[in-house]
Amino acid sequence: MSRHQSAIKDLLTIQDYIRWTYSRFRRSDIFYGHGTDNPWDEAVQLVLGALSLPLDFPKEHLDSRLTHDEKKRILKLVDRRINDREPLPYLLGEAWFMGLPFKVTKDTLIPRSPIMALIENQFAPWLEQYPLSILDMCTGSGCLGIAAALTFDEAEVDITDVSDAALNVALQNIAMHEVEDRVHAIHSDMFNALSGKQYDLIICNPPYVDANDYNTAPREFHNEPQLALTSGDDGLDFTRAFLAQAADYLHDNGIVVYEVGNSEVALQEAYPDTPFMWVELENGGNGVFVLTKEELKTLQQE
Repeated sequence: MSRHQSAIKDLLTIQDYIRWTYSRFRRSDIFYGHGTDNPWDEAVQLVLGALSLPLDFPKEHLDSRLTHDEKKRILKLVDRRINDREPLPYLLGEAWFMGLPFKVTKDTLIPRSPIMALIENQFAPWLEQYPLSILDMCTGSGCLGIAAALTFDEAEVDITDVSDAALNVALQNIAMHEVEDRVHAIHSDMFNALSGKQYDLIICNPPYVDANDYNTAPREFHNEPQLALTSGDDGLDFTRAFLAQAADYLHDNGIVVYEVGNSEVALQEAYPDTPFMWVELENGGNGVFVLTKEELKTLQQE
């Protein structure tokens, strides 16, 4: 009898499948980091997600029995998670960011940017004024721009990406969160489609993973779109071009909030005289800086 046949025969309830999935995850070498950080939480989320049940599903109902089709669905997702190393949000088609659900596909990065902490704090103390115009560049699923729109409910938000497939996902998330009147998805290669526009706040989580980090990353990351991850040998190709232009797209008191992750060291070596304000992130993470328009204008003159 195959492993699947045995599981379908011997396992009956939701709790049985959570325990069984947990055991399989513990025996595997999968990487956690796309929503959970341990095999138990991963197992709970996979099983409940496969059954379209909420994470707060009442514990007293975990002894509910499953249908044959429900069992097969769980087993298929467990196999894909372990054998193909697909991140859990792709398996379920959904990720959570700032306590909000977002549709995700393999055309978008899985939301996890530490910029989330700055949105929650309304970008204090760096933002001197209420932002009425916001740009979220390299938006992917749209999570940063939509979260900013929900935080600043009087702001107009442009979200841009070079990937039409990613923008299609972002449009679905705009509709789901009912911000169609204020969040506008624009296909743009960096600033190309934004001529004449200026913003109080530019948020950017661009491709910044260097070649070595990408080549040695866990297999889970290779399921994400490489276009959204890598940017040259040192990870800074996109960033160099962005820094050379960004000042032109900011209002006078505007700021850029930008993520470079582990490429922080390379960036500081490439721009030793630039006063990057590196953010101390409450919930962990690294490589997020703030620059003002004046500081960016100085870069343009170099």
